[in-house]
Amino acid sequence: MSPASATDSARAERQELALWAHAKLCTEYSCPVAFFATKDPLSELISSLLSHRTRNQDSHRAYQQLRARFPSWDEVRDAPTAEVEAAISPCTWPEQKAPRLQQILREVGQRCAGGPCDLAFLADLPIPEARAWLEKLPGVGPKTSAAVLLFSTLRRPAMPVDSHHHRVAQRLGLIGPKVGEAAAHKQLAALLPSDWDAQQVYDHHEVFMFHGQKCCYFHTPACGRCTLLERCPFGQARVPGGKREGDIEQPAT
Repeated sequence: MSPASATDSARAERQELALWAHAKLCTEYSCPVAFFATKDPLSELISSLLSHRTRNQDSHRAYQQLRARFPSWDEVRDAPTAEVEAAISPCTWPEQKAPRLQQILREVGQRCAGGPCDLAFLADLPIPEARAWLEKLPGVGPKTSAAVLLFSTLRRPAMPVDSHHHRVAQRLGLIGPKVGEAAAHKQLAALLPSDWDAQQVYDHHEVFMFHGQKCCYFHTPACGRCTLLERCPFGQARVPGGKREGDIEQPAT
């Protein structure tokens, strides 16, 4: 087999594994998964930036306090930075995030040339161009650009990869052991059918994330009850006999 053929074969195997895992996890966590947010894309951008390295409940509280204190994003942009920092105090590193949010809002305004800056125009760009536009903003990487397109009212099929999703994919063998979260976005997205809509991509991300939160823990993962155990190299190495707890044959009586 030529090197090119071997590469194609390995990619096809990973694609098949990704779709198998998708089906198993969708059964486990009940797809379709309801979208958790209905924010416009600019609001989703701000929310996503607040969530960096922050627990969901804390980033949500920071976002709600920010909106309560400043009814418009223009007011956030023009406010004293100390007031923005106080408003987002529940999130991690508010002293860094406050000036960054204001910097982004100023840059968005400049790049919109004075027009409406809710980022709704991203709906009309090809997804790679929309993501590139967002990733030129300071502090915006592939996870945030995908989140803005998928989670917001744009509902576009761009897949974010958080730490839970990344961990499950890595242990399952969908990506290599040294592939970081940023590089994983491109590799994991390439395993999904090109005709999947936003709901299918959202389901895929959410069930992988749920599995990381509920079973495939960072410390002491519950491999013995994992629905993916039969094809997970990581789990197979940890579970004697490689069988799920409910599948272990009982001795005859």
